[in-house]
Amino acid sequence: MLDADFFRRWMTTAAASVEREAERLTALDSAIGDADHGSNLQRGFRAVTAALEKEAPGTPGAVLTLAGRQLISTVGGASGPLYGTLLRRTGKALGDTAEVGAEQLAAALREGVDGVMKLGGAAPGDKTMIDALLPAADALASGFAAARAAAEEGAEATTPLQARKGRASYLGERSIGHQDPGATSSALLIAALADTAEADGE
Repeated sequence: MLDADFFRRWMTTAAASVEREAERLTALDSAIGDADHGSNLQRGFRAVTAALEKEAPGTPGAVLTLAGRQLISTVGGASGPLYGTLLRRTGKALGDTAEVGAEQLAAALREGVDGVMKLGGAAPGDKTMIDALLPAADALASGFAAARAAAEEGAEATTPLQARKGRASYLGERSIGHQDPGATSSALLIAALADTAEADGE
């Protein structure tokens, strides 16, 4: 079972991963976006880490809700609202339970992903974060490693796609051949979840 401490460690592991990969995310974004995805997420996850050090939410849902709120208020562009919605909706779906199982988390994450799809109007194959998140949410019931693999495969599969949503869609065919930065950062988030579970022996 996964408690609030597990979810705090997931968020701090994700923050460390964003710090490490910020330059790569920005490089990907410079090809088809505003060249600020890495720096924006870096700022957002630093705020999440600071908030979790200051407050100690007592439930998994409260940890994710706090993290989502921080991302919405500190990340510029579309990423803040989209990531914030993902975490807040997932947290809300988990409710006030002190501990959750992997199946419960999978169902809640799916609700979070549905919230992102509704907010951004994106569907699978549009070359967005959904291409990594949706397969990960569906695979999570089979285990954390399966979710990580599904997210990474989904992110890589965006490379040959033409963007149909977001800033990259303005480029039309020129968006083909570039991996989507949002799908790439989403895969980092899911990999951080798998790393946290692995460290716990889950």
